[in-house]
Amino acid sequence: MIECDERELWVLGLGERIDRGAVVCSYLSEGGYRARTAKLAELATCTPLAVLLDLSPWSDDGWGILLSLKGNPATRDIPILPLYLSEAGRVGEVFPAAGFFTLPIDEGYLLKRLKQLGLADESEDYDLQAMLVSNKGEEQVAHTIGSLGFEVVNAYTGKEAVAIGTLIHPYMIFCSLMLSDVPAFELLERFRLYPQTRNIPFFVLLRDGMKEGERAAVNSSVDHLVRKSWLSREEFLSYFKKAPRD
Repeated sequence: MIECDERELWVLGLGERIDRGAVVCSYLSEGGYRARTAKLAELATCTPLAVLLDLSPWSDDGWGILLSLKGNPATRDIPILPLYLSEAGRVGEVFPAAGFFTLPIDEGYLLKRLKQLGLADESEDYDLQAMLVSNKGEEQVAHTIGSLGFEVVNAYTGKEAVAIGTLIHPYMIFCSLMLSDVPAFELLERFRLYPQTRNIPFFVLLRDGMKEGERAAVNSSVDHLVRKSWLSREEFLSYFKKAPRD
């Protein structure tokens, strides 16, 4: 039995090809982090510091793991950093979303989580805006965010979201995984191109259950975002805060 270490970062989604996690684990180790490859079943006995989840075509049901983690009250607080690993385990891209929430939204959990992250502290003292990007609006999400004192600004496409977001600089952004024109991860990348929006907390809204066609569309969108060259150790570690030490 592997000893439980709650200070570790776990790499999930590798299936039987655990060798594909070697590069990521070596980068993290050199950056001062404790990291190892793991399987979803191990979460029944141990909670890691965070999970790095492979969502590439070579992943072993990465999207299913993401939905499982975020749909389970026992694991939904675990931070998740999605990434794209090549067949050989090289890092093709990292998608630094601030967090994920499943739909239909659990209003109590959403409120609790935003307070835990310190994102509700200033809403009573300042006139702050939160952007909701969705094809259909998601009224329940809008109502819940609004109950914290935020003015909710709706955008219905990625193009509209960028136009509005770069103008008003919202305090935080909630976005459906798939929009009519771009997927959430691509919209996240677009916001990161602008200095005024690159650090805005960006949350992704997941439907509880994804059909095969939806997964294929999302996988295709992730492939499209992968760089032509693999990330170096320094580029990869730039997505992390200062490494925790003993």
